[in-house]
Amino acid sequence: MLTRRTFLSALSSLCALGRTESFALRAPSAGERAHAALEYHVSPQGSDSNDGSRSRPLRTISAAAALAQAGDTITVHRGIYRERIRPPRGGTSDTQRITYQAASGEEAVITGAEEIAGWKQVAGDVWKVTIPNSFFGSFNPYSDLIHGDWFNPKGRNHHTGAVYRHGDWLIEAATRDEVFQPAGATALWFGEADADSTTLWAQFPQADPNDGHTEINARQTVFYPEKPNINYLTVRGFALRQAATPWAPPTAEQIGLIGTHWSKGWIIENNAVSYSICSGVALGKYGDQWDNTSQNSAEGYVKTIERAEQSGWSKENIGHHIVRGNTVSHCEQAGIVGSLGAVFCLVTHNTIHDIHVRQLFTGAEMAGIKFHAAIDTQISHNTIYHTCLGLWLDWMAQGTRVSGNLFHDNIDVDLMVEVDHGPFLVDNNVFLSPVSQRVVSQGGAYAHNLFCGGVRLVPFDGRMTPFMEPHSTEVAGYHNNPSGDLRFYNNLFAQAGDLSPFDQTRLPVFLGGNVFLKGSKACAQEASPLLLPEFDPSPAVTGPEGDAHLEITLDRSWAGTQASGTQVSGTQASGTEASGTEARRLVTTAMLGNAAIPNLPFVQPDNAPLLIDSDYRGRARSRSNPFPGPFEAPAGGRLRIEIQPGPI
Repeated sequence: MLTRRTFLSALSSLCALGRTESFALRAPSAGERAHAALEYHVSPQGSDSNDGSRSRPLRTISAAAALAQAGDTITVHRGIYRERIRPPRGGTSDTQRITYQAASGEEAVITGAEEIAGWKQVAGDVWKVTIPNSFFGSFNPYSDLIHGDWFNPKGRNHHTGAVYRHGDWLIEAATRDEVFQPAGATALWFGEADADSTTLWAQFPQADPNDGHTEINARQTVFYPEKPNINYLTVRGFALRQAATPWAPPTAEQIGLIGTHWSKGWIIENNAVSYSICSGVALGKYGDQWDNTSQNSAEGYVKTIERAEQSGWSKENIGHHIVRGNTVSHCEQAGIVGSLGAVFCLVTHNTIHDIHVRQLFTGAEMAGIKFHAAIDTQISHNTIYHTCLGLWLDWMAQGTRVSGNLFHDNIDVDLMVEVDHGPFLVDNNVFLSPVSQRVVSQGGAYAHNLFCGGVRLVPFDGRMTPFMEPHSTEVAGYHNNPSGDLRFYNNLFAQAGDLSPFDQTRLPVFLGGNVFLKGSKACAQEASPLLLPEFDPSPAVTGPEGDAHLEITLDRSWAGTQASGTQVSGTQASGTEASGTEARRLVTTAMLGNAAIPNLPFVQPDNAPLLIDSDYRGRARSRSNPFPGPFEAPAGGRLRIEIQPGPI
């Protein structure tokens, strides 16, 4: 009997011999697929003429991808794999996936870079290498310029390629002459490509670049399908790095170091994604002839939305991805990006850092996470730090929930919500950067957060932006963006935390149960905040990266103290209460009411009512009198709280 592995082994052998003219790499027929799921093994010691069994592994992941069918697993063993994975097919359902995984306990690296030798010293620390363009095939990162809608090159060219030393990238110089200047804190490189060859110059202070630790980009991406609608893939446990990715605006195909390419049901988990010239993980838009033709206008993006609807943008076809337990770092546009394709997703327990920190170019679209149309998407328990901007929710954040995340040491702002009409919910987060949020939206609710930074409020934005039918990608209407229609309940404000910008808004704001500590400012529209101008909670992130903790000082007496405009000096002794106290209320769908412009309630993605009955750590909240801020009913004093993100 012809088993599937026997058939595929024979096919693989024929491919290796170049004898596939009559049936080149076809998928097995339905009869040939009637089998139990298979596991294909890949190893640097393997051969692509093998059958992929544990004893006869394949050499490349791409060869395994060509063979795997729905339900199969590709297990990749320890080693460095210098290839781009183009999965030709996906699974057929959530239970019949194709899984790509690193072998347990083994580091499997997939990289878009190649080691390069042949460098010649030309002057001091400056070395030069000339490479035939045939080395790069159809894509040469050193003739490919970063460009696109909402991109600002700051008056110079930027290529999608880079030069790496010991895995870290050098900085691209604006001119060749700069490379011949004394090296600074970060070494420089410069490249020129003509019709036949590419020449690179680079600084290698007191080092020989021919020692095996020098790499250059050779591939645009690392794991990305060539065509859309490759559904139900799992990618687990890899080190994915060094890709020459393009700029990914919301109006063009969004190609990340790893990306889903307009599909449904991916799980990207427990990977280390790093060193993408633009974006790390892409959940976004397909490409078409209209890419980068919007003229940086809201009208151009509206046309993009209309074309997406014609190209299958719906709850049935697109999104529903899970991105969890990953570490995403060293990307110069976004850690995770998604325009229209990041709908109905879960993004949880990721650590995102060092995003757009070199700032060689600028524009828009730069953030730890940058989503357009995060419809019913849940963003929870992530740690985002050392980024230009932590989380940016741009257009159509409807049904979006941002819960239990930690933001710190971000350059610009922790959270930006731009031209969204809601309803969206922000709860149980810790915002520690100098600016907590920039608000250009309505229809939001903020509950049980710790705000240590200021607020930038835009009074009015005249762009006409969409609101949607409930739990749908169908546009229900368009509206401009007046300030207000926001809710702030049971939050804790400290240091530069500031609600005073909401003293004057075009639409009403709704407030209650908030606490204002040293350095913070209340909103005059709140009738009974608790004001403690001398209490300093001194929040701080301590400990080494990967084992950090949040430390903060709280007082258990705040449970039940909602002082009616009363200022209380000094740190209250445990068990005492301010005058005029009243119990706080548990935040629920009924309490929040409807977002005004779409006239929709704050509910869960399955339309069930919301009930914020647990805190940042997952501990149950008091139903009769919940504690303000992200942490429920502390004993008081200095707390040391474990930061949650990590492998799932």
